[in-house]
Amino acid sequence: MLTDNIKFKKGSVWLVGAGPGDPGLLTVLALKAIETADIIFHDSLIDNKILLLAKPDAELVYVGKRVDKHSISQLEISEKLIKESKKNKRVLRLKGGDPFVFGRGGEEALALTLNNIPFRVVPGITVGIAGLAYAGIPATHRDFNTSITFISAYGAGGEKPNTIDWRSFTNTSQLIVVYMGLKRIRWVCQQLIIQGRNKNENIAIISNATYENQNIFITTLDNCSKNIDTKDLASPAILVIGKNVVLSPILNWFKKQKQESFKVNFSQALKEKKYVQSKRI
Repeated sequence: MLTDNIKFKKGSVWLVGAGPGDPGLLTVLALKAIETADIIFHDSLIDNKILLLAKPDAELVYVGKRVDKHSISQLEISEKLIKESKKNKRVLRLKGGDPFVFGRGGEEALALTLNNIPFRVVPGITVGIAGLAYAGIPATHRDFNTSITFISAYGAGGEKPNTIDWRSFTNTSQLIVVYMGLKRIRWVCQQLIIQGRNKNENIAIISNATYENQNIFITTLDNCSKNIDTKDLASPAILVIGKNVVLSPILNWFKKQKQESFKVNFSQALKEKKYVQSKRI
């Protein structure tokens, strides 16, 4: 086996990313951790099919966090990880996406370090990459961008973050991915437009990325900054802003999406960009 040389030792904690949702996107090492753990503290975004991979006698503990709905504080979670590891258990902290990308994994790793608890981090595929791929939006494309920016629409206490340099992002970020942005979509789009971002730039809203009920809505920053109907879109959702979005109707291999005012933007992009050079050979 690929992971035979890696041991999940008793008395240790593994911080594991379960990926964006689709169980098929689990890493080999994540699967080993789930099958081996004595106790699993899991988030709300973990698919039940993944939890069923745990061994029969494993204890499953829900510690999910959703926007405005926290079942347990972050401090309490860290305390539970420490407490259970001291009982000589294999403790698994299972998170959606990647534990170190807006997953609070860094906070938990610090708590474990301060208490001399051995731990391992198992990266997962973050939705900011996988969600785009499942929507037919390349995270990078040579004709469109050489950089990508990840932003969270929520600060540490659930407030609108005041550390975002909107002017800098507006001028230098070729592709922007906003995590947890659905409820604050108007605010995000307004901030970008105020700082000079083209109001006609495309934005994709990807809801339930990589799941069978994935839903994509494509419109413009201007429309989102005013009054957009999001009743058909559910959290979790990410926002994708940039020229790469124009490729979604062409490259979306997973599911079709709803489009608004999109054909005009697509025609403009064809004139502006030479990516059509990627023609049939």
